[in-house]
Amino acid sequence: MSDCRKTNQVFALVDCNNFYASCEKLFRPDLRDTPVIVLSNNDGCVVARSKEAKALGIKMGVPVHLIKTDIRRHRIQVFSSNYTLYGDMSRRVMTNLEAMAPRVDIYSIDEAFLDLTGIDQVISFDAFGRQVKDTVYRNVGLPVCVGIAPTRTLAKLANYAAKKYLKTGGVVDLTDLARQRRLMARVPVDEVWGVGRKLSTKLQAMGITTALQLADTDLATLRKRFSVVLERTARELNGISCLSWEDAPAPKKQIMCSRSFGQPIRTLSDLEAAAAQYATRATEKLRKGQQYAGELMVFIRTNPFRPGVPQYSKSISVRLVNPTQNSRMIVQKTLSQLRSIYRAGYDYAKAGVMLSELVDETGLQEDLFESSCTGEEDAGRSYRLMAVIDEINQKSRASVFMARAAGPAAHTMRRGHLSPAYTTDWNDLPTVR
Repeated sequence: MSDCRKTNQVFALVDCNNFYASCEKLFRPDLRDTPVIVLSNNDGCVVARSKEAKALGIKMGVPVHLIKTDIRRHRIQVFSSNYTLYGDMSRRVMTNLEAMAPRVDIYSIDEAFLDLTGIDQVISFDAFGRQVKDTVYRNVGLPVCVGIAPTRTLAKLANYAAKKYLKTGGVVDLTDLARQRRLMARVPVDEVWGVGRKLSTKLQAMGITTALQLADTDLATLRKRFSVVLERTARELNGISCLSWEDAPAPKKQIMCSRSFGQPIRTLSDLEAAAAQYATRATEKLRKGQQYAGELMVFIRTNPFRPGVPQYSKSISVRLVNPTQNSRMIVQKTLSQLRSIYRAGYDYAKAGVMLSELVDETGLQEDLFESSCTGEEDAGRSYRLMAVIDEINQKSRASVFMARAAGPAAHTMRRGHLSPAYTTDWNDLPTVR
């Protein structure tokens, strides 16, 4: 396999511990030893748990109404998802990591891979990992664990060990082959990065129950019975890098903005306001990525989990004559398409907008019959207008928006346990008395 090779690269995976719950606890020192859970959109299910909540047996994904007794009995603190807070805290963590490592690949809101190749010429990998851990905690206040290894899959495994075994102090260096094999012998195969529940069941049926057994399985057998992806995973477990380093993530192929409503919506005007808001947000993301959309899809649906209630679901797509990143144009097209699929008499639970056929500026190709000097002048004015709106909103989120969107609070989620925007709103800044 030409893309898999033995290299001298070393990766570190830095992962925030119980990220959402840790963000909530950071500004509530009174909750230091209190079990905390964070709920999903519309306060539906548990999506994050503090270590204390995990110790009580609270499961990930459990509907909150099923654990009300446990919440009262154990005095569990409940929070709605505060995405503004989590996004800002993530930015702070990543900024600190980028100041410490030559290359950082942000994998998710609370995880990042660091390139540590050659750093052991100056400082040991273990010492550097502890430096990362201490620096993030000192500067941001959030606990992290660090896993270090010659491949990303092994770095994930090292991070798993750093979280699971307290004696590690939150840092595990797996650059030594003997340590790799000792750990893999103890780790269940379903904890290997990329091995899901269904796949692990099939592997266990073959007698492959640990990460080490997967690493030692014949590669041709894995490829024949499963896929090239699992073969690459096994190679990575053996210290052979098969996942190339990307300095920058590939451009997005599509942008989706959708949300379930806190309360059902029946009228077209209310749906229009929600759809306009989603179209505006999606186009903001488009401009942030310096991309243009060539196709727009709009969808609406009722709640399929409400038995006995009339159901309706519909989507519609339209190609844009010229790719655009203009919020006004995309909102206008969104509303036009929405009106064509709307049907009265239904309780709508969700709507969304998806932008696709994305290209950057070098890939733009205007329609011959639509282009004109006047059109170019209008495009220039629209571009400047969007730039001004984005600049204002970066300083104060969504203080300027399309009129039809009816403001950012028009169709918000149900969030009855929302914490303050501690780091992004002057009115919510923590005070010391």
